[in-house]
Amino acid sequence: MNYEGRMVGGDERLALDGEPQAKSRRIWRIVAIVLVIAAMVGAWMVFGSGGGEKAAEPAKSGAAGGAAGARQLPTVTVAVPGRQSITTVVSGTGSLAARREMPVGVAGEGGLVTRVLVEPGDWVNAGQVLATVDRSVQSQTAQSQAANIRVAQADLSLAQAELDRAQQLLARGFVSKADIDRKTATRDAAAARVRVAQAQLSETQARNRRLDIRAPAAGLVLTRAVEPGQIVSAGSGTLFRVAQGGQMELRAQLAEADLQRIPVGARAEVTPVGMDRTFSGEVWQVSPVIDPQTRQGIARIALSFDRALRPGGFASARITAGGAVAPLLPQSAIQSDAKGNYVYILNAKDEAERRAVTTGEVSDAGVAITGGLEGTERVVLTAGAFLNPGQKVKPNLTTLKR
Repeated sequence: MNYEGRMVGGDERLALDGEPQAKSRRIWRIVAIVLVIAAMVGAWMVFGSGGGEKAAEPAKSGAAGGAAGARQLPTVTVAVPGRQSITTVVSGTGSLAARREMPVGVAGEGGLVTRVLVEPGDWVNAGQVLATVDRSVQSQTAQSQAANIRVAQADLSLAQAELDRAQQLLARGFVSKADIDRKTATRDAAAARVRVAQAQLSETQARNRRLDIRAPAAGLVLTRAVEPGQIVSAGSGTLFRVAQGGQMELRAQLAEADLQRIPVGARAEVTPVGMDRTFSGEVWQVSPVIDPQTRQGIARIALSFDRALRPGGFASARITAGGAVAPLLPQSAIQSDAKGNYVYILNAKDEAERRAVTTGEVSDAGVAITGGLEGTERVVLTAGAFLNPGQKVKPNLTTLKR
């Protein structure tokens, strides 16, 4: 009895001890299931609901951006060029030289140079003595001929006196008519000898004057190639070079195409190298010959006398070759391709239109448009290379600088 009672009591205690363990296991299972469900719900919320919304947002923003991009137009700078007077200027370079250079040498027989009276850079007048040549022998010859004139004049006076007396005696019959004729002939011969002696003296004096080396015309002495003590003659060559009237010129080298555009009388501005001064001149001769090697010709620009202009110096020239009235555009507005030069203009709907143009003079101010534009069009100044015909743009109107 007791044994069974103890056994039953023991089973009850075992049953009572196992019941809390089963409840604990059930609780942990429930907690695990709840955690799994919570994790699945969270994953769904993150990757399902949240991802869709985030995916939808870019789609919505992309659609909005596309609509905004469709509404946004490119902005371009345009201007109405109008028409203005454009001066055609041709530039060239060359050397300065005397416009009319006069070489001066020995005109007479020459001799020993005794004095040189001028230096390069001196101004001389027409006939002024530049150098003298020894004339001691020639002076003696002139004196001898002057004495011959006096002898001939004495013979003439004697012959005239004898003729006068003979004519007085003719009326009284003391001399014959033949005597009168002889004395008349003697008188005439004496008069002829006087004239011959005078001519010889004049010739000698002229030769002596030619011993002096003189300036043929007023001008500026450029070079001197003679010194005192030098023996000179007609074969000595050029002793002095004189610029007639001091006039200078620039012999500008120009391309064949530029030379064709320059008329005689065109105004020019000449600037020698190393100087800030500019000298005004005019084209007085255009070379009729083109160098076959360089394909260039010479335009000769006359310049007034100025001591600052030195022959042989280098100078640049800007020659006004003419002018025209045409639109003027900046270089950025001109586009080029295989079909030629063109610009973009805007029509009334602000759409780009291609317009072929002909360009003219190019200068710092811009490019002259000689054909294709009237000047009243709205011309695209920038971004023309990125436009297409018919493309709609937003114009930004500006004013060109004149």
